[in-house]
Order: sequence, then C-alpha cells, then structure tokens
Amino acid sequence: MNLFVNDIPIRILHPGEAPPAGHTNFEFDATAEEITKAKLIHHVWIKNVSILDFSLVLDLINSKVPTNLFSLYITPNDYKALKLSLTQKFKVIKAAGGLVRKKDKFLMIYRMKKWDLPKGKKESGERNKQTAVREVEEECNISVKLGKRLCTTWHTYTMNKNSMLKKTRWFVMDVVDDSRSKPSTEEDIEELRWMTQKEVYHALENSYKSIRFVFEEYYRKKEEKNPT
Repeated sequence: MNLFVNDIPIRILHPGEAPPAGHTNFEFDATAEEITKAKLIHHVWIKNVSILDFSLVLDLINSKVPTNLFSLYITPNDYKALKLSLTQKFKVIKAAGGLVRKKDKFLMIYRMKKWDLPKGKKESGERNKQTAVREVEEECNISVKLGKRLCTTWHTYTMNKNSMLKKTRWFVMDVVDDSRSKPSTEEDIEELRWMTQKEVYHALENSYKSIRFVFEEYYRKKEEKNPT
C-alpha cells in the first residue's frame, strides 16, 4: 500500500517483504522498542507494527512539531487488519487519473501552485478506467487513448475539518487530439504543459511525493519491460 501523509511516503509492506536495498538508514522492531518521534528520522523501517502502533505513528507525523522523516516503511503484524483500520479512520474518496504521453513528453498541470497530474473523483456507477479518461479529458480538454493501469496511491488530507483518505488509481494514456487543449479553470488549473523527462524531473521539485511516485513506477515498469 502506497500511502502519503503530510506528503511523507509511507509504504505498508506485506509479511515477508522488505524495503529495497539502500532505501532505509534505520530500522527497529515495534515489539522491542518504543516508537518515538526521535526515531522517525530520514528513512525508517518499523517491523511488527500493530494497529495501535500505527495510530501512534500517524499521530506523530500529523503533530505540529516538524519531522525529519523523509520516508517510512511499515511491516504490520496483520496487513489486512491494519489496512481496514486505516480506511475506517478516514472518509475514503475514490478517484482516478492519468499519466498522459505525447511521443517522448508527458502532460502536467499547474494547480494550487504545484505541478500535478490530471485526476478526479469517481462518479456513481463508473469504472476506474472511465473515471480516469473522463477526468483527464474534462480537466485538459483533450482526447486520449487508455493504456495499462500503472499504480494506486493513497493520500490523506483535511477538508472542512474532516479527515479524508483519497484512493487514486493511475493509468498510462496516449494523447489522441490536443489541438483544443486548455486548462479547466473551474478545477483551479492554471496551465497545461507537455514536458520532456528532464523537465518533469525539475517540475517534481515543486510537486507532491505521490506524483513523484507515479513517475517512478512508470519508469520502473518501463525498465522491467525493456531492460538494458
């Protein structure tokens, strides 16, 4: 599960899984050591995490005191139970979006002073694929051809003092016609821009960690498909 809390990436692993080599600099067992904010520094892996432990972790990350945590890997005692408790703790909003390609360029949108990817909430009766295509076409006024499912992200936010958890399914897409493209100002989109890989790299410096993750997954899967 790819969760983002206060823009901090939290990977919830299945039993037997481990973080990629070199992705953590500190690890400990929640059954043997107390979870404190002082231990949540840089890139951390916590093993044997209970539901109560995870609630404590979320409280520490959400506290007003700044954290030096860059990324967190969690191995729960019970993956399904922890995921269930998380979805019960928040109001879950389902959404879908697209990573749109135009030859060697990608479509990014500038919204709320951040570079982002087009996405939106799922409507009643829609399939995820339908939502993704509709939202991309509505937000950017382009037509696209749907490709493969890419990944799923979860991120928390607060709206009207309510704790929300947005589940977004991402799909790869190819542009069909962008001759009339324009940003949807109703969705607070100020600009659309086709970017090269290098331009995307720089744009991600002013984006969200969840959007960076979508691009990382795209390149990772591309590398797996076409190893050098």
